[in-house]
Amino acid sequence: MSSPAADGKTRARRIAKLLADSYPDAWCALRHEDAWQLLVATILAAQCTDERVNMVTPELFARYPDPDSLAASDPAALETMIHSTGFFRQKTKSLRAVASVVANDFGGSLPADLDTLVTLPGIGRKTANVVLGTSFGVPSIVVDTHVKRLSQRLGLTDETDPDKIEMDLRALLPEREWTHFTHRLIHHGRRVCLARKPKCPDCQILKQCPQIGVSDEPPPPQRRRPRSKPS
Repeated sequence: MSSPAADGKTRARRIAKLLADSYPDAWCALRHEDAWQLLVATILAAQCTDERVNMVTPELFARYPDPDSLAASDPAALETMIHSTGFFRQKTKSLRAVASVVANDFGGSLPADLDTLVTLPGIGRKTANVVLGTSFGVPSIVVDTHVKRLSQRLGLTDETDPDKIEMDLRALLPEREWTHFTHRLIHHGRRVCLARKPKCPDCQILKQCPQIGVSDEPPPPQRRRPRSKPS
């Protein structure tokens, strides 16, 4: 008789296979040419869509092509350039701080290991894993809002802390699957397993999904109709 842990691994691998069949080419949606550009784009993507970030970064990278130039940037000019991504003041501080450290302490090149990346100003495990998996080819699991939501709905974890979710998914899947699984799960979350109203009838992995919490999702807020003026 198989153990619950073994059953969990089997189901996780089935889900990974179905996602691979559905999204064989899924990859990072943030446009970039190197690890540094990806790090910058990922910082800008906080509370912002990838589409919006991709509209901002071409001009940003042209004006500030490396950590040295970004560290020396005028804060007001940088704020104006990234204003549309939201939280632009905090993002400006974060970008200039991390650029300064990378330029001065790492010779302008990002370190390619998790323990060092998370020592950089404002860089947590999620951002570090994005860069490691996508740019450096290091097997990594990125727990963003989509991965968190779907891994809970799929019954792959009952944790709420992103770091603990990452550890659960690492235990369920072989290393070679980690990076691709992340990108495919994010794609699935954006296209089918939506936050408010998942498209379960259209889901390619429905047979493997216990739909945990789906029926408990709060309905979207109803807009109040304006009262008609008395005639």
